[in-house]
Amino acid sequence: MTSIETITLDVADPEAAAHFYATAFGLDTQLRFRAAQDPSTGFRGYTLSLTVAQPADADAYLDAAVAAGATVVKPATKSLWGYGGVVQAPDGAIWKVATSSKKNTGPAVKRFDSLVLLLGVANIGASKRFYIDRGLPVAKSFGPMYVEFDTGSSAIELALYKRRALAKDAGVPAEGTGSHRLVIGGAAAFTDPDGFAWESATQPATR
Repeated sequence: MTSIETITLDVADPEAAAHFYATAFGLDTQLRFRAAQDPSTGFRGYTLSLTVAQPADADAYLDAAVAAGATVVKPATKSLWGYGGVVQAPDGAIWKVATSSKKNTGPAVKRFDSLVLLLGVANIGASKRFYIDRGLPVAKSFGPMYVEFDTGSSAIELALYKRRALAKDAGVPAEGTGSHRLVIGGAAAFTDPDGFAWESATQPATR
Protein backbone atom coordinates (compact mmCIF):
# COMPACT_ATOMS: atom_id res chain seq x y z
CA MET A 1 0.00 0.00 0.00
CA THR A 2 1.23 3.50 -0.84
CA SER A 3 1.40 5.64 2.29
CA ILE A 4 2.75 9.07 3.20
CA GLU A 5 5.65 9.10 5.63
CA THR A 6 6.91 12.65 5.15
CA ILE A 7 6.27 15.86 3.27
CA THR A 8 9.21 17.84 1.91
CA LEU A 9 8.70 21.55 1.34
CA ASP A 10 10.94 23.58 -0.96
CA VAL A 11 11.91 26.68 1.02
CA ALA A 12 14.44 29.51 0.87
CA ASP A 13 15.84 28.76 4.35
CA PRO A 14 15.43 25.18 5.67
CA GLU A 15 16.54 26.07 9.20
CA ALA A 16 14.10 28.97 9.45
CA ALA A 17 11.28 26.79 8.10
CA ALA A 18 12.03 24.01 10.58
CA HIS A 19 11.95 26.55 13.42
CA PHE A 20 8.65 28.02 12.23
CA TYR A 21 6.85 24.68 12.00
CA ALA A 22 8.17 23.46 15.35
CA THR A 23 7.13 26.72 17.02
CA ALA A 24 3.77 27.19 15.29
CA PHE A 25 2.46 23.65 14.99
CA GLY A 26 4.81 21.41 16.95
CA LEU A 27 5.69 19.52 13.77
CA ASP A 28 9.02 17.77 13.43
CA THR A 29 9.28 14.28 11.95
CA GLN A 30 6.34 14.76 9.57
CA LEU A 31 8.04 17.54 7.61
CA ARG A 32 11.33 17.86 5.77
CA PHE A 33 12.80 20.91 4.09
CA ARG A 34 15.17 21.52 1.23
CA ALA A 35 16.67 24.69 -0.15
CA ALA A 36 14.99 25.13 -3.52
CA GLN A 37 13.22 28.00 -5.20
CA ASP A 38 11.78 26.66 -8.46
CA PRO A 39 9.50 29.25 -10.11
CA SER A 40 6.03 29.29 -8.59
CA THR A 41 3.25 31.86 -8.70
CA GLY A 42 -0.16 31.98 -7.08
CA PHE A 43 -1.92 28.93 -5.66
CA ARG A 44 0.40 25.92 -5.48
CA GLY A 45 -2.46 23.46 -5.78
CA TYR A 46 -2.52 22.02 -2.27
CA THR A 47 -3.24 22.81 1.35
CA LEU A 48 -2.19 21.19 4.60
CA SER A 49 -4.71 20.85 7.42
CA LEU A 50 -4.55 20.18 11.12
CA THR A 51 -7.76 18.74 12.57
CA VAL A 52 -8.28 19.53 16.24
CA ALA A 53 -10.86 18.77 18.91
CA GLN A 54 -12.36 22.18 19.68
CA PRO A 55 -12.32 25.86 18.62
CA ALA A 56 -9.95 26.88 21.43
CA ASP A 57 -7.35 24.43 20.13
CA ALA A 58 -7.67 25.85 16.62
CA ASP A 59 -7.19 29.36 17.96
CA ALA A 60 -4.11 28.25 19.91
CA TYR A 61 -2.45 26.89 16.76
CA LEU A 62 -3.47 29.81 14.56
CA ASP A 63 -2.32 32.40 17.10
CA ALA A 64 1.02 30.58 17.50
CA ALA A 65 1.47 30.47 13.72
CA VAL A 66 0.83 34.20 13.34
CA ALA A 67 3.18 34.97 16.22
CA ALA A 68 5.85 32.88 14.48
CA GLY A 69 5.48 34.79 11.20
CA ALA A 70 2.46 33.36 9.34
CA THR A 71 -0.05 35.58 7.53
CA VAL A 72 -3.79 35.30 8.13
CA VAL A 73 -5.63 34.27 4.95
CA LYS A 74 -9.06 33.52 6.48
CA PRO A 75 -9.71 34.56 10.08
CA ALA A 76 -11.02 31.78 12.30
CA THR A 77 -14.81 31.63 12.28
CA LYS A 78 -17.76 29.29 12.69
CA SER A 79 -19.16 27.66 9.57
CA LEU A 80 -21.73 25.07 8.59
CA TRP A 81 -19.10 22.36 9.17
CA GLY A 82 -17.55 23.61 12.41
CA TYR A 83 -14.85 26.16 13.18
CA GLY A 84 -11.50 27.02 11.65
CA GLY A 85 -9.15 29.45 9.95
CA VAL A 86 -6.41 29.56 7.34
CA VAL A 87 -2.88 30.97 7.46
CA GLN A 88 0.01 31.11 5.01
CA ALA A 89 3.40 30.09 6.36
CA PRO A 90 6.48 32.25 5.62
CA ASP A 91 7.53 29.70 2.97
CA GLY A 92 4.20 30.17 1.16
CA ALA A 93 2.47 26.91 2.15
CA ILE A 94 -1.21 27.29 3.06
CA TRP A 95 -2.40 25.72 6.32
CA LYS A 96 -5.92 25.27 7.62
CA VAL A 97 -6.64 24.48 11.27
CA ALA A 98 -10.19 23.31 11.88
CA THR A 99 -12.57 21.34 14.06
CA SER A 100 -16.02 19.90 13.47
CA SER A 101 -17.01 21.15 16.93
CA LYS A 102 -18.48 24.62 17.40
CA LYS A 103 -18.17 24.68 21.20
CA ASN A 104 -15.28 24.33 23.60
CA THR A 105 -15.35 21.50 26.11
CA GLY A 106 -12.22 22.40 28.04
CA PRO A 107 -9.12 24.60 28.12
CA ALA A 108 -7.12 25.06 24.93
CA VAL A 109 -4.39 22.53 24.16
CA LYS A 110 -1.97 22.39 21.23
CA ARG A 111 -2.73 18.86 20.13
CA PHE A 112 -4.06 17.81 16.74
CA ASP A 113 -5.96 14.67 15.78
CA SER A 114 -4.77 14.46 12.18
CA LEU A 115 -2.51 16.08 9.61
CA VAL A 116 -4.09 16.03 6.16
CA LEU A 117 -2.56 16.81 2.77
CA LEU A 118 -5.26 17.95 0.35
CA LEU A 119 -4.29 17.93 -3.31
CA GLY A 120 -6.23 20.15 -5.69
CA VAL A 121 -6.78 18.15 -8.87
CA ALA A 122 -8.26 18.77 -12.30
CA ASN A 123 -10.15 15.48 -12.56
CA ILE A 124 -11.19 13.68 -9.39
CA GLY A 125 -12.07 10.46 -11.20
CA ALA A 126 -8.75 10.19 -13.03
CA SER A 127 -6.68 11.00 -9.96
CA LYS A 128 -8.74 8.65 -7.82
CA ARG A 129 -8.07 5.77 -10.24
CA PHE A 130 -4.38 6.69 -10.39
CA TYR A 131 -3.97 6.38 -6.63
CA ILE A 132 -6.10 3.26 -6.34
CA ASP A 133 -3.82 1.64 -8.92
CA ARG A 134 -0.87 2.47 -6.67
CA GLY A 135 -2.33 0.73 -3.65
CA LEU A 136 -4.28 3.43 -1.85
CA PRO A 137 -7.79 2.24 -0.92
CA VAL A 138 -10.59 4.78 -0.77
CA ALA A 139 -11.93 5.63 2.69
CA LYS A 140 -14.55 8.20 1.66
CA SER A 141 -15.74 9.49 -1.70
CA PHE A 142 -18.21 12.24 -2.52
CA GLY A 143 -18.77 12.03 -6.27
CA PRO A 144 -16.63 14.24 -8.50
CA MET A 145 -15.66 16.67 -5.72
CA TYR A 146 -13.76 14.90 -2.93
CA VAL A 147 -11.92 11.65 -2.19
CA GLU A 148 -10.24 10.59 1.04
CA PHE A 149 -7.85 7.63 1.09
CA ASP A 150 -7.09 5.08 3.77
CA THR A 151 -3.39 5.61 4.51
CA GLY A 152 -3.32 3.08 7.33
CA SER A 153 -0.93 3.97 10.13
CA SER A 154 0.64 6.88 8.24
CA ALA A 155 1.19 10.05 10.21
CA ILE A 156 -0.18 12.04 7.27
CA GLU A 157 -3.55 11.54 5.59
CA LEU A 158 -4.27 12.16 1.91
CA ALA A 159 -7.36 13.57 0.20
CA LEU A 160 -8.23 14.94 -3.24
CA TYR A 161 -10.36 18.01 -3.84
CA LYS A 162 -11.26 19.86 -7.03
CA ARG A 163 -8.57 22.50 -7.44
CA ARG A 164 -10.95 25.44 -7.69
CA ALA A 165 -13.00 24.24 -4.71
CA LEU A 166 -9.85 23.76 -2.63
CA ALA A 167 -8.65 27.27 -3.42
CA LYS A 168 -12.06 28.68 -2.51
CA ASP A 169 -12.03 26.79 0.79
CA ALA A 170 -8.57 28.20 1.51
CA GLY A 171 -9.63 31.72 0.61
CA VAL A 172 -7.21 32.25 -2.29
CA PRO A 173 -7.57 32.60 -6.10
CA ALA A 174 -7.32 29.25 -7.90
CA GLU A 175 -4.85 30.50 -10.50
CA GLY A 176 -1.23 29.47 -10.16
CA THR A 177 1.69 28.28 -12.24
CA GLY A 178 5.06 26.60 -11.80
CA SER A 179 6.33 24.30 -9.08
CA HIS A 180 4.13 22.89 -6.32
CA ARG A 181 7.22 23.23 -4.07
CA LEU A 182 6.12 20.02 -2.40
CA VAL A 183 7.42 16.44 -2.56
CA ILE A 184 5.54 13.57 -0.93
CA GLY A 185 7.63 10.89 0.74
CA GLY A 186 6.23 7.36 0.51
CA ALA A 187 7.10 3.83 -0.43
CA ALA A 188 7.37 4.50 -4.17
CA ALA A 189 8.51 7.21 -6.58
CA PHE A 190 6.13 8.57 -9.24
CA THR A 191 4.39 11.74 -10.42
CA ASP A 192 0.60 11.95 -10.38
CA PRO A 193 -1.65 13.41 -13.14
CA ASP A 194 -1.50 16.90 -11.58
CA GLY A 195 2.28 16.97 -11.28
CA PHE A 196 2.60 16.14 -7.60
CA ALA A 197 5.86 14.24 -7.14
CA TRP A 198 6.37 11.29 -4.81
CA GLU A 199 9.76 9.94 -3.79
CA SER A 200 11.03 7.23 -1.51
CA ALA A 201 10.77 8.43 2.09
CA THR A 202 14.21 6.95 2.77
CA GLN A 203 15.87 9.60 0.60
CA PRO A 204 17.58 12.23 2.77
CA ALA A 205 16.33 15.79 2.83
CA THR A 206 17.91 18.96 4.09
CA ARG A 207 16.89 20.07 7.58
